[in-house]
Amino acid sequence: MTDSPLLAVRGLSVHFAHTAAPVVDHVSFEVYAGECLAIVGESGSGKSVTARSLLGLAPAGAHVSFDELSLAGEVLPAPGSRRWRTIRGASIGLVLQDALVSLDPLRPVGREIDDVLRLHTKLNQTERHERVLELLDAVGVPDPALRASQRSGELSGGLRQRALIAAGIAAGPSLIIADEPTTALDVTVQARVLDVLSSLRDSGTAMILITHDLAVVSRVAERVAVMSGGRIVESGATQSVLSAPATLPTQELLASIPVDVPRGVPLELPSSESSAAVAVAARDASVLPELSMLDSAFATLKPTLPGGTAVPALELVNISRRYATRHGAPIQALDSVSLTLTAGTTLGLVGQSGSGKTTIARIALGLEQADSGEVLLNGAPWNSLSAGERRPLRHTLGAIYQDALSSFDPRLSVERILVDALSAGALATHRPLSTTDELLDAVGLPRTVKNRRPLHLSGGQRQRVAIARALAPGPRTILCDEPVSSLDVSTQARVLNLLDELQRHLGLSYLFISHDLGVIRHMSDSVAVINRGRIVETGLTDKIFTAPREPYTLSLLAALPRVRG
Repeated sequence: MTDSPLLAVRGLSVHFAHTAAPVVDHVSFEVYAGECLAIVGESGSGKSVTARSLLGLAPAGAHVSFDELSLAGEVLPAPGSRRWRTIRGASIGLVLQDALVSLDPLRPVGREIDDVLRLHTKLNQTERHERVLELLDAVGVPDPALRASQRSGELSGGLRQRALIAAGIAAGPSLIIADEPTTALDVTVQARVLDVLSSLRDSGTAMILITHDLAVVSRVAERVAVMSGGRIVESGATQSVLSAPATLPTQELLASIPVDVPRGVPLELPSSESSAAVAVAARDASVLPELSMLDSAFATLKPTLPGGTAVPALELVNISRRYATRHGAPIQALDSVSLTLTAGTTLGLVGQSGSGKTTIARIALGLEQADSGEVLLNGAPWNSLSAGERRPLRHTLGAIYQDALSSFDPRLSVERILVDALSAGALATHRPLSTTDELLDAVGLPRTVKNRRPLHLSGGQRQRVAIARALAPGPRTILCDEPVSSLDVSTQARVLNLLDELQRHLGLSYLFISHDLGVIRHMSDSVAVINRGRIVETGLTDKIFTAPREPYTLSLLAALPRVRG
């Protein structure tokens, strides 16, 4: 590191007219060439607004002020200045979390990366094409030539995120701002991407890493700054801060990590009320004590086979699915997949991005058809039914998705979203939660959010609305597709505790899909491991994690990131 910082930030503040307090309050830090500074904190702590302000991308209506904001000794322009067009991408690279929104759905991802090279380098077309393939390979995209020709909607979430990272580093900027760059990635690909970021850092690139994953922080960052309420409350060398946290916000972030917390043991929740998200969940001591008052009808209405054996909530029997491609051979997404979800339990499904996890969820939900095989819901045929035949049973099967915001109609209020979901359960014989107020109470949200739109809620609040929507029709089984991967660790802990509490009191069955092995171990009674469309190992959770049989499972566990204090 040189004596002079590459980036100097002094007294940065961001105000919005509709908020009494600043969302970023006199924040100061510096970043040196060849160094990674991690900025961590709960949702709403101000970390992402801070990062975007450094690029002139503060949200509309924001007033940004600072004493100093300079890169390589040159003062950065004011927000809205045309000079930012020559700085973004060339001098400062940006990697965002939400690849589906950030990438143009109408253009191949190779074109997205090529645009950066065309605007900020002197490479010719042939050289740019070769560089695009090199970048995709560097961030762990298999078959780069094929993927470069595909649009974002044809890629899994993990592949989209890797393409976005490739675009962010394409022009070789001196500073990279990475806002949750590995959130959507499985542990093995995450490890590879972190190696790429570490290599860039070691070659002299400065980096600001915005993340809620403290294991990632401990692996990549030399220094860490913890934000709470718009201020940096603690900063220092990463090892020192994570091994001996001096402030309550840092201690709470570390206590919320699910790795090695046994099944059935609630994750620790923040005790302070330092943010709006904490205030919403302040009464979550056991998360939702009022749920114990509900009549658990589902627990007493489980169908049984002759002999008294409970019928599985969901079964997939020899399911196969192949996708045609515009270029090259068809992709075998699923190959004779069989799974059994025992009623009232959680089956964790884990595997790399693109391994077939989400395809399983879509087929189980009846959103697409398998090429062969059978899906049984509560012991009865499901995928072989027509849409009309499935309609009376649809309310028994719910879903919670990763990106709650994109799954909502942005024009609708929370109340309208829940009313529509309740109407979908009109044929249910019994629903423990039958009004919007009951649903909001059940997921720990104040009734005052009913008139708000999802865009005006925090990430944790939106995910709770998504859970309430899934509960509204009265399901017995819920498919959870990466339901907490976009949340900070303390908000994630509240949502996981909530899902556990709901399962205990409502007798719910979960198919829980995640790339986060720590979350899978904490939440699942049993686990299925999928690789390249095939189930390679299944069993009780403790057995899979302590005595895996398959080399692939061993490789996943070996890549499981842990906080290095």
